[in-house]
Amino acid sequence: MRIAHQATAVAIGGRALLIEGAPGAGKSSLALALIDRGARLIGDDSVLLEVAGGRLIARPHPETRGLLEVRNLGLLEFPAIDGAPASLLVTLAAEAPRYVEQAETAVRGGIALPHVRLWAETPVLHLRAELALQRFGRD
Repeated sequence: MRIAHQATAVAIGGRALLIEGAPGAGKSSLALALIDRGARLIGDDSVLLEVAGGRLIARPHPETRGLLEVRNLGLLEFPAIDGAPASLLVTLAAEAPRYVEQAETAVRGGIALPHVRLWAETPVLHLRAELALQRFGRD
């Protein structure tokens, strides 16, 4: 069973990075910066989550597949992949901790995922997200 979930997702090295946050937090902008560095779009603002083989799979929502909202330019088309196993959940939040020794845990679709809160107001957010995936992401 697939459930719609409000998040943006990109795949890096075959692993999905789920990006959550309040409207206007920068989810799509982070995805765009990661795509510029080689990530592949799964879905923007809405993805489908399904459990398969004990893993949570992020898939594009059919109504928004291949579309990414680029602020000031609108919805633009990007190649999208069919899905990837969720490896890390990142929440863009002003109250993100300064230091993270260990990832938190968040449950999505009944599956526990490593979870990291990142401060969105940094010019190197995409680098921090990649480092968080390397450090805390599930293989």
